[in-house]
Amino acid sequence: MSDTRERILRAVLRVIAEEGVAGVTNRRVAREAAVSLGSITYHFATQTDLLRDSLLLFVGEETTRLAALAEAQRGAAVTVEQAAVLVQRVAETLPSEIAPLELYLHAGRDPALRGAAAACFAAYDQLAVEVLTALGVPSPDRLAGPVVALVAGTQLRALATGTAPAVADALLLLVSPAAR
Repeated sequence: MSDTRERILRAVLRVIAEEGVAGVTNRRVAREAAVSLGSITYHFATQTDLLRDSLLLFVGEETTRLAALAEAQRGAAVTVEQAAVLVQRVAETLPSEIAPLELYLHAGRDPALRGAAAACFAAYDQLAVEVLTALGVPSPDRLAGPVVALVAGTQLRALATGTAPAVADALLLLVSPAAR
């Protein structure tokens, strides 16, 4: 990926974080990326391409990060408390930006973005499966979605209210009965 193209995509993520998807205009992105207006149209034929590629950039980086965390958990035995602390740490290190959430919402309206959103959630699910497997939870695939939803919902709540994400206690409530 060219430096200019990446600067544009990172600028899109910043604009979305500040103003939402509606704030993404070629002029605004060009100003934020410190590139010419023509650079935007040179690299991206449509706004959908610009949004999709921004989501793909985020997803690529996030799935790489999550895959490394999942790999570190593979084969390790952990207690429920250790798993709760790990998930809390993951929640606290998630991008605390609105941009990914805005892009996920936009994917709900634009089928062209759904594949990228699905890839990111698949990475979250895989990390959840690894942690649940390490806990000895039966059928971890069935519980992965609710665990990911818990973390995502907690992140959304933290963004909306300004409170710190408190995932560990909620995870303990969700997983403890399943681990017995």
